[in-house]
Amino acid sequence: MLVGAMLFCLVAAPQTLMAGEGGVSHTIPGANATLVDLPPVAPGWFIKPMYLHYSGSASAHVPIPTAAGVVGNLHATANTFALGGGYTFEPTILGGAHYTLAAFLPYTWLDVSANVVTPLGTVRKHNSVSGLGDLTVVPMMLAWKIGDWQLDTLVPIYAPIGSYEKGRLGNPGLNYWTFDPMAGVSYINKKIGFNAMLHFGYAMNTENPDTNYRSGSLLHFDAAVQQVLPVGPGFLTIGVEGFYFKQITGDSGSGATLGDFKGMTAGVGPVLGYVLPIGKKSLALEVKWLAEIDTKKRLEGDYIWAKIVFKF
Repeated sequence: MLVGAMLFCLVAAPQTLMAGEGGVSHTIPGANATLVDLPPVAPGWFIKPMYLHYSGSASAHVPIPTAAGVVGNLHATANTFALGGGYTFEPTILGGAHYTLAAFLPYTWLDVSANVVTPLGTVRKHNSVSGLGDLTVVPMMLAWKIGDWQLDTLVPIYAPIGSYEKGRLGNPGLNYWTFDPMAGVSYINKKIGFNAMLHFGYAMNTENPDTNYRSGSLLHFDAAVQQVLPVGPGFLTIGVEGFYFKQITGDSGSGATLGDFKGMTAGVGPVLGYVLPIGKKSLALEVKWLAEIDTKKRLEGDYIWAKIVFKF
């Protein structure tokens, strides 16, 4: 019962600041690590609203290529609300795999300021913008349950439907496609309530046709350990999560004036959640704070997540 209440769905969320064009990426830390993020192993529907706050900055010595040109001394704050859901089908396939379809759509509020290089010199610019982000579709999500272990694989696809303007300092959408095949393994011990998870993926991007800029491919890892404790009518989850993201291939295209611009980030932080079984339905809440502790060619800041999952 406990495992069934906690194995919900993949998190797929809007982009935040990362290496690549604009210093951003569709793939973000904290999206796939904890119990509430696991692909489901029981048939039925789920809905998943999520909130993400990110605030970060880069010094004047770290130039960032954006839709507004090369900038420095960049500071950005992003608040994103994403709503998504999906369905897990009844018959298993491929040797017992549970098959799920899912989709998520974000809306983002951005506040960005930076020193922008112009033909007349460097000027300080500020921009506040809000709008839809890029749609995430997960056409394939498979999960195999083998005793205390769960294996899963999935392919999130990020479609460039979000708000984007060339020349604007900060955009909710990125104006290019991303394909991010992922795999993961989880250990879930129901007797003692201990859980450990590791997911990794390789995000590949198409070229932004407005800027002739193609961001390089990104190798990313998310991992977490959590302890589940019975509290009240449900279960309290306490844990820690870590992440490591590294750009493997360089940026390219005629718009990549700074060369390969390979970046990386690593961070860690606490995770707190609560799971409430409601008959055959389940409600889960989770909050976490992930602080970047090592970065290269990107902003450095903090991610604050809040997630709710209702499975029925």
